[in-house]
Amino acid sequence: MVSDNSLHQRRRPLTEPELDAIPWLRLLGPDERERAVDDLRISEAQPGEFVCRMGRPATYWFGVVDGLLKMSTDNAEGQTMTFTGVPPGGWFGEGTALKREVYRYNIQPLRNSLVAGLHVDTFHWLLDHSIGFNRFVMNQLNERLGQFIAAREIDRLNNPDIRVARSLAALFNPTLYPGVGEVLRITQQELAYLVGLSRQRVNEALTTLAEQGSIRVEYGGLRILDLQALRSQIIKR
Repeated sequence: MVSDNSLHQRRRPLTEPELDAIPWLRLLGPDERERAVDDLRISEAQPGEFVCRMGRPATYWFGVVDGLLKMSTDNAEGQTMTFTGVPPGGWFGEGTALKREVYRYNIQPLRNSLVAGLHVDTFHWLLDHSIGFNRFVMNQLNERLGQFIAAREIDRLNNPDIRVARSLAALFNPTLYPGVGEVLRITQQELAYLVGLSRQRVNEALTTLAEQGSIRVEYGGLRILDLQALRSQIIKR
């Protein structure tokens, strides 16, 4: 199911609650859903393991049922650049699966995470047979384009508060990550990894955003109070 053999060997069928957490399954007809469910497998990925590895061929389309992943790449100097995080409900790699290419990024968990996989052959079969699935993938690609344009803008921002705000807004994207809802389970250290700042600087930024009424820091996570205000603040800077 995944790049690491150990992760592949731990795969199993999904339980009913895990299937209910997959947003695109409800868009399928009975026959399409049956084929997808028969093919879907899930594993618990641990920090340090690779769900996807640069240069490996795409054999599965992946989604996060629970946990938090990071998408990153390594340059020639050995430095790691993190593009984004993938919270619950997020499915990723559809562009690579569509073209049956090799991965151009690494996907690793920041904590123990349940990751589901649909074989690329079944992915293409659903594209050939399901209008609902096609619309879901099309929306994914459209949102993903906007996400990576925003990520390039984040890289050019010198204001840490705006970097944190923009990254949080991306993680609360209801189309890409419908499993997040209003509360994102994330630690300040995990957010620091995704944003590329120190934990202390992230803490300062979160305090500022909380004072503005955009978020509330809760035990084990962040609650979004006004997503539009969070986005509007970014636009005004």
